[in-house]
Amino acid sequence: MAVCRKSQNRLLRFVLWVILPGSILGRAPSQTANSSTGLTFRSEVTEVRVTFSTTDQKNRIVSNVQPSDFAIIDQDRVVHDFRSFARSEYTRLNVAVLVDASDSIKPRFQQELSKVVELLGQANGVPEDSLSVVSVRGLKPTMLCQGNCRALDMGAQFPAVQKGGQTPLYDSIVFASRALAQASDIHTRRILVIFSDGADTISLRSLDDAIDSTIEGDVAVYSVDVSGAPHARQGSAVLRALATNSGGRYFTAEAGTDKVLDAILEDLHTTFTVAYKMPTPAEGFHQLRILPTHDLGLQFHCRRGYYYSNNF
Repeated sequence: MAVCRKSQNRLLRFVLWVILPGSILGRAPSQTANSSTGLTFRSEVTEVRVTFSTTDQKNRIVSNVQPSDFAIIDQDRVVHDFRSFARSEYTRLNVAVLVDASDSIKPRFQQELSKVVELLGQANGVPEDSLSVVSVRGLKPTMLCQGNCRALDMGAQFPAVQKGGQTPLYDSIVFASRALAQASDIHTRRILVIFSDGADTISLRSLDDAIDSTIEGDVAVYSVDVSGAPHARQGSAVLRALATNSGGRYFTAEAGTDKVLDAILEDLHTTFTVAYKMPTPAEGFHQLRILPTHDLGLQFHCRRGYYYSNNF
């Protein structure tokens, strides 16, 4: 569980985010009319909305979740009383593929590149105008194409990996998350697929910043670890953290792009949204967890928190 440290400016940015439609926080207005003055007084109750998917011990999607199957931990408060629970109203996907072309993965780059091409070619469930590709190399991220990338010549875009090239991974995640958020509405499931070894050498942003950008943009990260040693590298831990904190999933390269694509499409149709009254109006970052109440083998994938401020 990552605990993020924020400056006042970043907190203000999240305050602006949480009052936008489709954010994790909502305001449920109530009205009281005064017949003598003709005025209507409004009061608001803060509501938290959490979107999640569920898998079992074998990482298979679970589609028949009920409210009695889980409890939410908001900070240190256990929440059982939900205002609403329903399947999420996602009607489309917006997918960005982030390709790590840095020197650190040079021995595996051609294999990684072929997997990206395979992913794009297989994506029958993704609209043609909802695919983007971002390159991670050099001093800053580059948007190779946005909207329709199936005709992109990946070999021409990445003729060779330059020796000693830098890796702005965290900056690229912030860049891609913002691009996804700007090109999507509240009915769009935003997915960032990352092919990387998790190493970063030059970003101005931190890992916390990268995670925050996915939370802010409501972007789920599906990370594909191409390091070849998923249990022995710091980069693998980074990729796991990105997936876990954003409500996405982590895969090894050996799993294959078909597994990644299947997970994305399955999650689209089997995500749920639960709403509840904020248990405590404490300002700052609220950590979230969803825990099983009966079947301890269930795993719930959701964003790991939200920001709140009384100063609206």
